[in-house]
Amino acid sequence: MDECRAQRPARHVVLERLLELLLIEALRSMPICNACPGVMSGLADERLAAAIRAIHANPAHSWTLAELAKAAALSRSSFFVRFREAVGVAPMVYLLTWRMALAKNLLRGKSMAVAEVAERVGYRSASDFSVAFSRYVGQPPAWFAAEEDV
Repeated sequence: MDECRAQRPARHVVLERLLELLLIEALRSMPICNACPGVMSGLADERLAAAIRAIHANPAHSWTLAELAKAAALSRSSFFVRFREAVGVAPMVYLLTWRMALAKNLLRGKSMAVAEVAERVGYRSASDFSVAFSRYVGQPPAWFAAEEDV
């Protein structure tokens, strides 16, 4: 509170760092258990974390369940069940969700055409991406990008 009230040099930088620390501490204090699935639970599992990191490192790759299971050093069926229980969704649903989150950010940036965004998030064609994005977001990517201008 003292830092908030004081008008010292670099106050905003200190407040940003304090906010980051508070967020980290809040995440650390959350119990990781089967009752609270999510990406944090998935990352807490060493094997699942390897697959999640692989997805995040290369979202444009044409991931298969077999490849992700191999990254996690599990059988496909064990990986699928373990992932769904820990994260709360199936691995391919998580991949789609991650790709669409990346696509939304890229479209908000305004510096890329829809075809470029499609390629960056793992779609072979702008048409396939547009169909998937529309189904997931509820509007075509061009409309989404235009709406962000308002």
